[in-house]
Amino acid sequence: MKRFELIFTFLQLPLDYLAIILAGFAAYGLRFSNIVTSIRPVVFNLGWEKYWPLVLMVGVGWLIIFALNGLYKIDPNRKFAADISRIFMACSTGFAAITIYVFFTLQKFDSRFLVLVGGVLAIVFVIFERMAIRGTKAILYHYGIGLRRLVIVGNENISQIIADSFKQKKYLGYSVVGIFNHFDEETKKQIKDLRPDEMLLTDPKASEEESLQAVDFANENHLTFKYSADLFATISTNMTVYAIAGIPIIELRRARIGAWGRISKRLLDIILGLILMIILSPVYFIIALGILIETGRPIIYKNERVGQKGKKFTTLKFRSMYQKYCTGTQFDTQNKAALTEEEKLIANQSVKDGPVYKIKDDPRVTKFGRIIRAWSLDELPQFWNIVKGEMSLVGPRPHQPREVAKYEKWQKIVMVAKPGLTGMAQVSGRSNLSFDEEVKLDTFYIENWSLLLDLIILIKTPFIVIKRKGAW
Repeated sequence: MKRFELIFTFLQLPLDYLAIILAGFAAYGLRFSNIVTSIRPVVFNLGWEKYWPLVLMVGVGWLIIFALNGLYKIDPNRKFAADISRIFMACSTGFAAITIYVFFTLQKFDSRFLVLVGGVLAIVFVIFERMAIRGTKAILYHYGIGLRRLVIVGNENISQIIADSFKQKKYLGYSVVGIFNHFDEETKKQIKDLRPDEMLLTDPKASEEESLQAVDFANENHLTFKYSADLFATISTNMTVYAIAGIPIIELRRARIGAWGRISKRLLDIILGLILMIILSPVYFIIALGILIETGRPIIYKNERVGQKGKKFTTLKFRSMYQKYCTGTQFDTQNKAALTEEEKLIANQSVKDGPVYKIKDDPRVTKFGRIIRAWSLDELPQFWNIVKGEMSLVGPRPHQPREVAKYEKWQKIVMVAKPGLTGMAQVSGRSNLSFDEEVKLDTFYIENWSLLLDLIILIKTPFIVIKRKGAW
């Protein structure tokens, strides 16, 4: 899901709350207006100082009802009429809940006007607010902002119908950047050059094998994959069904995490990441001092890694090796010699098969470096990567570009998720696992993600570190 969609999904929550609160305040203002009081004088005793905190609390409950009615499920293709019906249902439920509460608690509250008018205004305000959000998105789409880049492969007629529909209806949020008749090696190269967000397969004559090859290609290149409902594909995964230009389309999603899952995970990363950085600041100082005394500067080691969707970024670690053995842009003058030494060690002392290496009894590591590595303290600076959004607290570990280049196709699934400081593999064996085992555990995490699972992994991590199981 593009960041553009996540931002607008998140904005719905505070804006809905604001609309509900304003509805409650407006109802109170109307009740005390000259027109209403001339018809029915105020006979209840509910001052403003007691009323506004009550509205704030009711607003929170109203948002919960909205969520239960699916108003925060992200679906760029959902029609506004569906939203309106959900808003009516949610507000009616909220109105009924307040009425039932007043009745059964025998509250001395003689103003049905506030409840009724507040409920009606909530419907009106929220509908207008949602219209404003959609209108803003439509304007941005019109100017090419936030459009999802789509390539279509398959039946020429169907592909052209869909492309024309998106061109005429820019508010749908798609930009067709390429149409291809066949899915072959040449097409794959051209699609990669176009850097799309999504891929749609429309050939009703496509075989099951061709469909699965297309899915593998989409997974490998981190594309959202859609296909015409007429196509046959036996794929065990999450899916969403909707129509584009009257053509039924199925969207496959390998990762379970949705829009609100990403938002909650990101909030957890920021809040907990900042808190832990503050709490661990004395540890940062002690480690920095130890490195400085033993081998001098630099204290922080920067290393290029591959993150979500193949995006490269720089991880931060406390330097645990002698300077002459360090590689990377910080050490340009010695890179060639350091890489040559590393290649020898990998060939002779690596205890892992596959694309990822792990050197046992690494002679390049300093005495103090062995201590901080044994307790995984060298990775503490990565909390800054987490706060910046390059990493997450929990996820697959990031690897170097030269390692990722050797991944098999099925192993690239780990790049669907944002890389983590800890993860399923780290609490299930760490360095004792083969890379294939790590990928299988990370795949399980991606396909079964929940915030509870993240919390369980975070709680288990310090105990695993203390046991030093699988740590070198």
